[in-house]
Order: sequence, then C-alpha cells, then structure tokens
Amino acid sequence: MTRRYLVFAAMLLGSLLLSVLAAWGAGALWFQLPAADLARKLVVGAWIAGSVVVLVYFWRGGYRPLRVWLVLWIAMVAWWSTIQPSHQRIWADDVSRMVTGKVEGSVVTLDQVRNFDWRSDTDYSARWEPRQYNLDQLRSVDVALSYWMGPAIAHTLVSFGFSDGRYLTFSIEIRKERGESFDALAGFFKRYETVLIAADERDILRVRTNARGEDMWLYRLRMPPATMRSLFMAYLDEGVQLKREPRFYNTLTGNCTTIVYQMARRVTSGLPLDWRLLASGYLDRYLYDIGALAGHGDFDTLRQKAHITAKARAADQAEGFSARIRD
Repeated sequence: MTRRYLVFAAMLLGSLLLSVLAAWGAGALWFQLPAADLARKLVVGAWIAGSVVVLVYFWRGGYRPLRVWLVLWIAMVAWWSTIQPSHQRIWADDVSRMVTGKVEGSVVTLDQVRNFDWRSDTDYSARWEPRQYNLDQLRSVDVALSYWMGPAIAHTLVSFGFSDGRYLTFSIEIRKERGESFDALAGFFKRYETVLIAADERDILRVRTNARGEDMWLYRLRMPPATMRSLFMAYLDEGVQLKREPRFYNTLTGNCTTIVYQMARRVTSGLPLDWRLLASGYLDRYLYDIGALAGHGDFDTLRQKAHITAKARAADQAEGFSARIRD
C-alpha cells in the first residue's frame, strides 16, 4: 500500500513538472517565435496538444512519447538561449535614450534627462536635456508608487530632492518598441529590454497621473545623507551597466521594484527579503514595517497623506509641480 502511494505521488509530481515545462514552452513559442500570427497559433496549438498526449501516455506507462517530447523541449531551450537583448531597435520616443553621467567632485552631469511636455499619452513635445546636480545639495529621497491594474501591482519610481527645489526621478522601465505596449505575461518571456530613465517630475510623475489615468502615492523615505548619495550613485552605476550590456526585463525577477531593492542592498546591507517586493503594490507597507518611511502616525495616516493623484492633476503643467504635489 505504501509503495502504491509513493508511485502515485511520483507520477503526480512528474505530471506537474511536465505541465510546467509545457506551459513555459507554449509561452516561449507564443511570444518569441518569429512567425506570422496564424503560423504561431498553429505551432503553439500543436505543442499543447502534443504535451497532452505525452501526459496521457505517461500515466499509462508509455514513456517513448515522453523521450521524444524531452528532445524537442531541449531543442527549444537551445533556441531560447540564442535570443539576446539589444540596444538596436526602433524604440518608443519616451524610452529612446538612456541616461548616463559623469561625476567631478560632488557635481554630477547627466547627459539625457527626460523633460517631455505631455498633453496626452500620445501627444507630447519630446525634450532630452543635459543637467547638472550637486550631491552636496541632496536633501531628500521619495518613493512614488503608481497603480494602473489593481492594488497588488504598482510601478516604483525614486525621486531625489535638492536644496534648490529641483527633483530628479529615476525609473526602471521596459524599453518598449514603437507601437508596443506592456503585457505582464510577455514580461516573463524576453519580450522587453530594460531601460533606466532619469526625468523631471513634471514629466515622469505627471504623465502617469494626468495622461495615463494612474493613481499615485508619494512617500518620503527616512534616509541619512550618506545613504541618499550612495543610492544616487547606485542609479548611475545601473545606467552605465545597462548601456554597456543590454538586459531583458523580467516581470518577476528583474522589474522596477526588485532592481531598486538590489541597488538598495548594495547601499544598505540587511534589508529583509519579503513577498511584497514581488507584489509591488504593497511596497509602501513593507517600507513602513522596516521603519523606512518618514513622518508621524500609523500606516493608514501616512498613506492618506501620501496620496497625490488629485494634487498632480490640479497642478498639471504648473512650473511648481513638485512643490504643489507636496503641499
């Protein structure tokens, strides 16, 4: 009796593994196979049907179809390894350039700071500007969470404030090709490269609240000056690495939140791993629990104060956008 249960458990585990590998193969073919729509659908359909047949034979004790299927799966993995990220594509305007900078003493010169004037998500005046910032004047770090598809998923942006009233925001984003839009499932299958954008808040925060209809919260972080400076430099290092070697975005392991976490760990060791780093919509609660949010009151109080959507929409194109969303 015990042996029978063990055999059943092994068969169940093998079936689960086969199903997972088959699902991955279907996704890889769907999102990466260089073929017309109809041909891609036929190939994916054949793969799924073949996987079901293999699974049926597996339960009946027929392992020859499984061996053929494994050879095909290994061939697919070999093909998958040939798909490499690139900087040479026709990019959407808002991610067409990557920021890098040079440091002389405390002065940082950035070559490509985005400062678009957004009238709608598709109507804008494109501007990329060189800018200088003095790290001795760095006074604050804020984290913005922008929601567009429910409470569990948010885009994470980090904004650095200077004593002259300017704010510079860094954002890890997918590098969309022209006409392309984000698909969270496609993000698991090498569909997008990663880009680091540095931008004026009146561009990068306002486009999300005012042009794209997203809902945004802005929190001040409790961070000593030396750590602020180190985090700023970590972003510059990330920009250099991305420009030197393109990298694929991954919805789970290489997204706007996990990459920021990895940079923050290089600056401040001991940051705990947490499921809310993956469910980025709850990142604010994670920051509160580790004592990283500045301000007084419980979490609900801080969250209420941090909600800036209405302020951003009211400020719109005002020159004092950053000050008004913090009033």
